[in-house]
Amino acid sequence: MFDVAVFGSLFLTLFVIMDPPGITPIFLALTAGRPAKVQRRMAFQAVCVAGGVITVFGLLGHQILGYLHVSVPALMIAGGLLLLLIALDLLTGKTDEPKQTKDVNVALVPLGMPLLAGPGAIVSVILAVQKADGVTGQVSVWAAILAIHVVLWLVMRYSLLIIRVIKDGGVVLVTRLAGMMLSAIAVQQIINGVTQVIQGA
Repeated sequence: MFDVAVFGSLFLTLFVIMDPPGITPIFLALTAGRPAKVQRRMAFQAVCVAGGVITVFGLLGHQILGYLHVSVPALMIAGGLLLLLIALDLLTGKTDEPKQTKDVNVALVPLGMPLLAGPGAIVSVILAVQKADGVTGQVSVWAAILAIHVVLWLVMRYSLLIIRVIKDGGVVLVTRLAGMMLSAIAVQQIINGVTQVIQGA
């Protein structure tokens, strides 16, 4: 009732795409200034949002994209533009403003989507669900999806310990680095989407 090869393949694919180690500085930057209890809750919310989005697209991905007449490259470009806006905020320090820090739930956007449940992860899951043979394949696919979300939650949950070590100055540095990393991810995502559009033309 379990296919280790299918599980391992999808888990590694999602691990590379969703990048738990890489999400740590971005999570710390976006949640800086909040109480530890709120940060822990946001880590859980982000994983739940990502899991919900991935599940919906895993079950109904082709139907949703087809109904909306949205192509995968368009999804990638839109996600890249959204990430770029967030990255610019991190680089310019706008996330340090009280309103941004306290009132906006970044667990939903951009953490839950499109950072975690981005176009790459969504497409990978849609294809994996399609290719999975029988009950064994489906169980393995969904087990891999659950496992990567548990890993993401653990990484973000315990990354809060880093804040206690690096203090406020370190948080500012991490915020700028996260902005730079996120802007690179966003630009690459846009490039990939445009490339696919050109190749499909």
